[in-house]
Amino acid sequence: MDKIVVINFGSQYNELIVRRIRSLKVFALLLNPSQLDLKDKEIKGIILSGGPFSVNEKNALMINEEIFNLNVPILSICYGMQLINKMLGGQVETSLNKEFGKTEIKIIEDSPLSKDLPFTFNVWMSHNDVVTRIADNFNILAISNTNKIAMIKHLEKDIYGVQFHPEVDNTEYGLQILDNFIEICQIKREYDMPNFIKTKIKEIKDIVQDKKVICALSGGVDSSVVALLLDRAIPNQFIGVFINHGFLRKDEEIEVSNLYKNILKTPITIINAEDEFLNALKGVIDPEEKRKIIGKTFISEFQKVSEKYLVDFLAQGTLYTDIIESGYNSAKTIKSHHNVGGLPKDLNFTLIEPLKTLFKDEVRLLGKELGLPETIYNRQPFPGPGLAIRIIGEINKNDLLALKEAHQILDEEIKKDNLQFSIWQYFIVLTPIRTVGVMGDSRTYGKVAIIRAVTSKDGMTADYFKFPYATLERISLRLVNEVKGITRVVYDITSKPPSTIEWE
Repeated sequence: MDKIVVINFGSQYNELIVRRIRSLKVFALLLNPSQLDLKDKEIKGIILSGGPFSVNEKNALMINEEIFNLNVPILSICYGMQLINKMLGGQVETSLNKEFGKTEIKIIEDSPLSKDLPFTFNVWMSHNDVVTRIADNFNILAISNTNKIAMIKHLEKDIYGVQFHPEVDNTEYGLQILDNFIEICQIKREYDMPNFIKTKIKEIKDIVQDKKVICALSGGVDSSVVALLLDRAIPNQFIGVFINHGFLRKDEEIEVSNLYKNILKTPITIINAEDEFLNALKGVIDPEEKRKIIGKTFISEFQKVSEKYLVDFLAQGTLYTDIIESGYNSAKTIKSHHNVGGLPKDLNFTLIEPLKTLFKDEVRLLGKELGLPETIYNRQPFPGPGLAIRIIGEINKNDLLALKEAHQILDEEIKKDNLQFSIWQYFIVLTPIRTVGVMGDSRTYGKVAIIRAVTSKDGMTADYFKFPYATLERISLRLVNEVKGITRVVYDITSKPPSTIEWE
């Protein structure tokens, strides 16, 4: 599939660039500089991202200068613009007068990149360095209201630079600029879910051929979508396996079992492995270690199944966000996802991850296109490790049962006020913090429960949900009255970033 690649120089907005391009029906991928394959004929455009560094630093991130000879359009953003300018002979310096936030720019020369843009508009700037002298064979297209260079273009080639961030909502006409760049690339706008389905079905058939596949099922939207893709591609060659690790919400294992009986033609295998997972996590406190142990235990259980059924492949619902947060090559690890960071190197089967280039909202669209019921494709995200990463510290059976009860109360009260469709994700975190209370004229010394509820589009960023006070009050009263061991309830009002959605 023809694509635009985004080169990762460490900008906090990198994933947003990818998403914006995809929203314009063009496939885009994020790559580190070393991953760029100059021989890849499917690359029809290159975007160089911003970043937190200076191009004048000794170990500044670079790009292969051969990209300038590819005859492929290039759009360089912020750090990217400074980088190409310096590489081609211009000058970049640290500015005493910084540009951060909303800044007005003025177009001083027309170009294909500025098509349908007004003469002046506001953009989002975030940089210390500025281009003080443009490289030879470049023109200035726009300047800021402080007379700093804001847009440049090569005189002969389709190489552009913008000092601002067109990918963020704060930049007026930012999407128009990216749309103009797509037009410059002359790339077909074919990226949509029907085409994705066709491509993935063919890909799965080509990889699997006449062999068998285990499909890891959890009841969530991701694994359900993978199962339906396999059902279309290789209907008689996959075995759905649901491993109950014991960290699901109350009665969820029954709901999941019934769910797959209704949506899949293939019977599923249910394995109850609660004791194995609890034993593996005994004494474990560190959240990274928890996630990796859960990942390894999952694989161990799947390997037992693979030996029984003689399968060669394991299919799972890994998403693009899982890979990014688990450490995308040179990118920093935020947290290891059980299906990425916990995988051993000596797997007895090959992984099939048909969703690993998709964001969560894209998977929901894919599920809808495949005919999943809305109750599934719009289901709340639930982490693979489940409640194991919502109990801070070591896990024991009593805390697990308490958390199951607490989550059910939260779910009931939110649905009572019909708020579930306004919240991306909500849950309870049980902490080891003990706090003094008084119940029935007696002193109590129980645990603190934390309510977490966020709004989001794709899970990459999130804001806390503004609950009605009456709802919070009901939830709090029920938690301390009905769940043994909880004596205090607090509400987390932190956004992502700086926090993550989950606590561990």
